[in-house]
Amino acid sequence: MRNKILILLLIVFFTSTIIAKEARLLRYPNTSKTQIAFTYGGDIYTVPLQGGLARRITVSDGIEIFPRFSPDGKTIAFSGEHDGNREVFVIPSEGGLPKRLTYSMDIPGLPDRMGPDKIIMQWSSDGQNIIYRGRQESWNAWVGKLYSVNLNGGLPQEFPLPKSGFASLNSDGSKIAYNRVFREFRTWKRYRGGQADDIWIYDFKSQELTNITQNPAQDIIPMWYNNKIYFLSDRDHFMNIFVYDLNTKQTKKITNFDKYDVKFPSLGAEHIAFENGGYIYLLNLQNDKIEKVNIEISEDYPWIRNKLENVKDKIASWGISPDGNRGLFVARGDIFTVPAKKGKITNLTKTPGIHERNAEWSPDGKWIAYVQDDGNSNEIFLIDGNGKNKTQLTNNSKSYLWELKWSPDSKKILFSDKALKLYYIDIATKEIKEVVKSKVWEIRDFDWSPDSKWITYTDFINNFWSQIYLYSLANNKSYKISDEFFESGSPVFSKDGKYLFF
Repeated sequence: MRNKILILLLIVFFTSTIIAKEARLLRYPNTSKTQIAFTYGGDIYTVPLQGGLARRITVSDGIEIFPRFSPDGKTIAFSGEHDGNREVFVIPSEGGLPKRLTYSMDIPGLPDRMGPDKIIMQWSSDGQNIIYRGRQESWNAWVGKLYSVNLNGGLPQEFPLPKSGFASLNSDGSKIAYNRVFREFRTWKRYRGGQADDIWIYDFKSQELTNITQNPAQDIIPMWYNNKIYFLSDRDHFMNIFVYDLNTKQTKKITNFDKYDVKFPSLGAEHIAFENGGYIYLLNLQNDKIEKVNIEISEDYPWIRNKLENVKDKIASWGISPDGNRGLFVARGDIFTVPAKKGKITNLTKTPGIHERNAEWSPDGKWIAYVQDDGNSNEIFLIDGNGKNKTQLTNNSKSYLWELKWSPDSKKILFSDKALKLYYIDIATKEIKEVVKSKVWEIRDFDWSPDSKWITYTDFINNFWSQIYLYSLANNKSYKISDEFFESGSPVFSKDGKYLFF
């Protein structure tokens, strides 16, 4: 009997291990006294503070982000797209029907780096109002303001600040710690320019404004707790949590992550919850101890099931074979050739888990060169028009690779990367030669001479004006041929090689 029970327990253990495993890419966490709310796959989940199997509480065609618990933990405010436009919603923390609180607009067509509209900051201490950052009254995508909307609805009330990023009120609401700039969704690291922000305290009664960080680094996302203000800073290279003591005026570093930045911390009932490396961590506000939370997600994941996909509306690039008999298309990460009139469409790569792009047919028609991104590196490959004889040309590329350009004699390929370098590779020897490294920006504008002996490209001089250069393969030397008083670009050789147009 004991053996049967042991076998049954082992079956239950291994089955649960297979079905649910530790999840990653968990975003925008927040805590109540007993639960963590976070976004995963565009929906909001909750899980006990101790971790375990999470439960989804929102489902929609849009994306729900920035969940924030009410002071009593019974309600969650979040930014959602249930009705198309991004608005402020609330939902019972145990699940239920979402209630929409705001009805407004945002500037259409903004890139992701500008960040979402209607970001939930916090609840008022009495649990009756929700503070959020919005752009509904702004004509400028850079400018967002703080608003408060009542739990029972009504028009949002604007805070008396000209603009704001992330913010946090003190316990009685008489003061606010805030960022005057909002750039948390930009991907630049260790930025020290004019948009690098500080933490400011504004007293609503005295109208006094105080800078408490005064550091050239990014000091962002203040969280006011008692007589301390926690915040993020990359003053020590990586984004970590620091704390400023309002009594002693001293700043202390709390976390020491050195692989991934701390992302989007939020103040909860007794913890600060934050992201690092896709996992959720809790910072105990009583003792500043940090604990990683093991969270499991058990879902059917319909978006990762194998399925047939029509890619005709997902074409990323195209070309034509030198004889004009077939078209070359990159669509949804695979490479296809298509007959000019009738015939078979051929998928040359057939790699659902790998992204192929930037396919180019060689001038002699023997090869198709392309970039393969398997998630670890970007490498250049060759394959023939029948999808056979796949050959890898590069190994251990250090950066993201851009477009490819065959030499007219089909012996070399010109390409560039995000490390600001321009190269060519010899097809026969696989030898890579660096043409130039820019001091200013990526080189995306280049061409071959008809005899394959010269390369022309656009680079930037110190005043950021683009200039035309010629590079001799024989001499391994570049020559600037345009005038520094003018911007020049898009160089291309004439068919006979006698002229360069730009």
